[in-house]
Amino acid sequence: MTASASTLEAPAATQIAADRDCRNFIAGQWVETGRLFENRNPIDNSLVGQVHEAGRAEVDAAVTAARKALRGPWGKLTLDERCALLHKVADEMMRRHADFVAAELADTGMPLAFASNVNVPRGAANFKVFADLFRNVPTEAFAQDVHHGGKAINYSLRSPRGVIAVVCPWNLPLLLMTWKVGPALACGNTVVVKPSEETPSTATLLGEVMRDVGVPEGVYNVVHGFGPDSAGAFLTEHPGVDGITFTGETGTGEAIMRAAAKGVRPVSFELGGKNPGIVFADADLDAAIEGITRSTFQNTGQVCLGTERVYVERPIFDAFVARLKASAEALVMGPPDRTGVTMGPLISQEHRRKVLGYYEKAKAEGATIVTGGGVPAMGDALDEGSWVEPTIWTGLPDSSAMLREEVFGPCCHIAPFDTIDEVIGRSNATAYGLAATVWTQNLSTAHRMGAELEVGICWINSWFLRDLRTAFGGAKQSGIGREGGVHSLEFYTELKNVCIKL
Repeated sequence: MTASASTLEAPAATQIAADRDCRNFIAGQWVETGRLFENRNPIDNSLVGQVHEAGRAEVDAAVTAARKALRGPWGKLTLDERCALLHKVADEMMRRHADFVAAELADTGMPLAFASNVNVPRGAANFKVFADLFRNVPTEAFAQDVHHGGKAINYSLRSPRGVIAVVCPWNLPLLLMTWKVGPALACGNTVVVKPSEETPSTATLLGEVMRDVGVPEGVYNVVHGFGPDSAGAFLTEHPGVDGITFTGETGTGEAIMRAAAKGVRPVSFELGGKNPGIVFADADLDAAIEGITRSTFQNTGQVCLGTERVYVERPIFDAFVARLKASAEALVMGPPDRTGVTMGPLISQEHRRKVLGYYEKAKAEGATIVTGGGVPAMGDALDEGSWVEPTIWTGLPDSSAMLREEVFGPCCHIAPFDTIDEVIGRSNATAYGLAATVWTQNLSTAHRMGAELEVGICWINSWFLRDLRTAFGGAKQSGIGREGGVHSLEFYTELKNVCIKL
């Protein structure tokens, strides 16, 4: 493939599957640039392909195309026509299930079962669920007595917010991107997606699907690049963007908020977390071990809703630690195509350096290492990958950085507690407030924990169980706003009141 500055070419039938290179997707065409960066597979650090970095000109072209589609063919579709197209998108994604799984695995190295059974099907489902939901959402109406006599009728109308910038994370690339693109398009908006530079493939592949099922040009656009002085900053600063939705690290969210302040554009953020897992002595211990194992180690700990702080009621503390240790040591690390693999690598060498830095910090602070704490010997080329051991600590005070800062790796600290008041206070003593998972068979305890934990979602005797109709988001420094179900309407639409005096 040749590269030249901002050239356009006719889209190939399988742009990603053919060569793994990722071009920008703007107004239904593939856009190459002379600025290339590498996409590497975290399994063995091998080269997946080259990615074309978008500059200001490409970002401006994408926003312009999105604005044109909003006012043109996309905006002229009926609601039923728009929703029918989104159903076609979902169906085509599932028809190309193998292509999406391959692209996701090349970028992330996650276990095959997780990509195949969770990320891709749920990513496709986001288009159908939100299309069906928004097709049936009512608006309010009120009859009003006018004080001079007569009556008035007030009713509400919802209209698309406009061009939405979708800035995506790398941990669950397809699922978290479609979680935003699905409702944005269902509400009639157009989007410009900036996927993470670590995971560009599935967002690009979705461009093929959009084009192939007949979604009008400019409705879905993709620009690749980094944050500062690159596509991320150019997009979030662009005056033609009407709203910005972002999932990622809190510091990046603060930078996007500053950009959004110019023009007073709304934002919807899901940010960092330091989520507690709380296990009471009356819990079903088998279920709690299985649940905390998942919440701590699934996707190599790279889940924003994951558990990094575990509090266990003292009578079962020792038994819980021993059993979670055994559960962690039973995890099987390896490449996705290897039978029985339950844990993949971290996303990159850079992120591994960050996680290993925390492993060293825990050791320096005097933590008791229950298991892990280092780099596994994988053998052959896999030793070049971004592997770390699943790790459990005990013995650190709540003031430790390990209990205050998000690691975003396969690790947790376990501490005992004695009373419900104590564990509520310790769980809430954080700048974050994204999620919690609580394990108890006492109904009163469950309801109290649900009410008093300062989080956006509290799971009782479960974790990562999501009904897409419910509100999702974080409290405190874990986010702004709520998405999911009708709550997504609050961000993706403008609500207008019409008042008619009779």
